[in-house]
Amino acid sequence: MPTLPERIDPAQLARLGSLPIKARVIVEGALSGMHRARLHGSSVEFAEHKEYSPGDELRHVDWKAYAKVDRYYVKQFEQESQLTIYLVLDASASMGFSGGGMSKLEYAGISLAALAYLAIQQQDKVGLVASGDKAIETMVPPRARTTHLHDLLSVLDTVMTRGGTGDETPATALKRIAELTRRRRALIIVATDLFDADDETLSVLTALRAQRHDVSVLHILDPHELSFPYDGLTQFEALESTNKMLVNPNAIKREYIERMQAFLTKCRGTMTAAGVDYHLATTDTALEKTLLDVLVARSKLGPGRRAS
Repeated sequence: MPTLPERIDPAQLARLGSLPIKARVIVEGALSGMHRARLHGSSVEFAEHKEYSPGDELRHVDWKAYAKVDRYYVKQFEQESQLTIYLVLDASASMGFSGGGMSKLEYAGISLAALAYLAIQQQDKVGLVASGDKAIETMVPPRARTTHLHDLLSVLDTVMTRGGTGDETPATALKRIAELTRRRRALIIVATDLFDADDETLSVLTALRAQRHDVSVLHILDPHELSFPYDGLTQFEALESTNKMLVNPNAIKREYIERMQAFLTKCRGTMTAAGVDYHLATTDTALEKTLLDVLVARSKLGPGRRAS
């Protein structure tokens, strides 16, 4: 594989080829510098740690130690049971939106592919649920075999290609996971834009957390959805209905941005209050940064929060 810059923007990543290659590049990018980091005059010692070396499980990296001394250590005493992970991809029509770069659906799918790649490397059981339209609804049961990664990424790639249609929210898929995991807690990671007129997705996510599942949300938005950078008379078409509207963007920009900020405040507030890990990611954010944000957030969880 050719040498890549330390940070790859999503547009570069989209040209790399197959989904497994993209997933591997993101994981390697998120952990780049791991073997080059050095202490500079620090006398900090970790009695229950050893320095990271290739082959160590990434789940045992002490990210707090890294933040202090800029070097990677592994907690030798921490042994976690195998995780059961459900990745949930919102493939509804609104996720097909792109303001000029990578679509939300592609960004979300590649992010979940990287998480699957990493999780199966750590011998965790990973499953996939896709929602949005009945034509692309998919359920891949959680497994930990290396061959399972190929199967899961193949299904994910198909969903990313055929998705971006329909108006179904992830709520139904999440309810299905709740039924499947009644007797065993799981880690549930959802990639969605949270565009749900009835807020049902937020309600189901809150309920899953109340049932003691570990829940993380990747809230994927396009930069244009935040800044509304349109000018001149423009026709806007709804992605999940036949509605159209011809407007002067300058006349509605202020109100639009106020409503978008209120929406983001509601999403973050609801998720934080419920104990759900919430990560807002725009499609121009380096995907390895999004992955690293999730890993660091998980490293801060206490033993009572870890699904097993």
